[in-house]
Amino acid sequence: MKKRSILIAVGVIVFWIIASIAFVSQTKKKEIAGKRAFPQHTVYQAGTIKPDNLSQEEMDAAVANFYETWKNEYLKQPADKNDEYYIFYNDKGYAEPENAVTVSEAHGYGMMITAIMAGSEDKQYFDGLYRFYKAHGSDNDPSLMAWQQVKDKSGKIINTPGDADSATDGDMDIAYSLLLAHRQWGSEGEIDYLASAKDIMDAIMSNEINRSQSLVKLGDWAEDEDDIYGQSTRSSDLLLNHFKTFEAATGNDEWKDVRDKAYKVIQSIHKEKSGNTGLIPDFIVQSKGEYQPAEAGFLEGENDANYSWNSSRTPWRYTLDYLLTGDERALPQLKKMNDWIKAETDGNPENIQSGYTLSGKAVEEGNSTSFVAPFMVSAMVDSSNQQWINRLWNRTIQEQEDDDYFANTIKLQTMIVVSGNWWAP
Repeated sequence: MKKRSILIAVGVIVFWIIASIAFVSQTKKKEIAGKRAFPQHTVYQAGTIKPDNLSQEEMDAAVANFYETWKNEYLKQPADKNDEYYIFYNDKGYAEPENAVTVSEAHGYGMMITAIMAGSEDKQYFDGLYRFYKAHGSDNDPSLMAWQQVKDKSGKIINTPGDADSATDGDMDIAYSLLLAHRQWGSEGEIDYLASAKDIMDAIMSNEINRSQSLVKLGDWAEDEDDIYGQSTRSSDLLLNHFKTFEAATGNDEWKDVRDKAYKVIQSIHKEKSGNTGLIPDFIVQSKGEYQPAEAGFLEGENDANYSWNSSRTPWRYTLDYLLTGDERALPQLKKMNDWIKAETDGNPENIQSGYTLSGKAVEEGNSTSFVAPFMVSAMVDSSNQQWINRLWNRTIQEQEDDDYFANTIKLQTMIVVSGNWWAP
């Protein structure tokens, strides 16, 4: 009888130990998962729309499922660093040099995505992405990220030799992601996300903004005194909601000036240069105090003056500020662009081409998701686009043979937005 009592007592103790471990483990898992883990169902500006041909649960499931696909395809670890992650961007072999593995643009996207999703494993991924960023600083300022990384002959990932300066959009997305991470997981752990965010925001302001003009530059390599590159900008770098978020996080009202200048540049191109299309060129230059499309061959190629692979992101990037804050300054441009693309394609997203002149002539045939998915976000601003956004969602979620890192990463982010799950930190 005494032996049986002892066994029962031991069993009770073992049960409570196991239960306690399970409780602590579950609590820790919830903490790691983030305070605002996906889905969030953000309330956007009144009057905006989402697809209504499927339920919220179906949209959430589509995002979650594609996130798993995206991670499996693009989230990688360096062979010699088991605590780092990067986003592999050369899956189709398009990049130069051929041993290129990632760029800061891809890295910023990856950090924002993992911070927004914030599932039980995503903190590990985010922190690993952060460590990779810190290990690959720009030669001009180590708080910024060198724009491209390659594998050397030994298989080690290094900054591209002789070309380790920065690209502004990647750095701004990294800063934004750190503010998201601060809201998700707090900054009391191994990584002080908020302090790191403020550090990179200060570096962006010092190195990637022409402060005398409040103009976003192309990278830390562009000198303010340079009459060409110090006075120019990339349209897809005008991250309107980022600037508003940076101002709130730092208390630095220079970010308000940067946001106001960005809106001024957008409005100037829309009113003076884009005719009836509302399209924005890849690169914008300043000449005699006026903003205008850059010439062909300005920086990347023959379509630098056109609505091409850089500016294809602007319908998504510009619309976010309206969705989250109600700022209407880009609305006339967005509405004109929506009306034009619907008419140009006869309301069929499969007719969207992979680039246009600002007057609306196709410059590259194809129906890349990189061009389709951003229009899905801009369609949200007006209820008259309901059938259009439904069709855009249906086309966007289709798997396409030519979908690469760029297309799929834009696809995922726009799906998060359109499903109502993007939020500002």
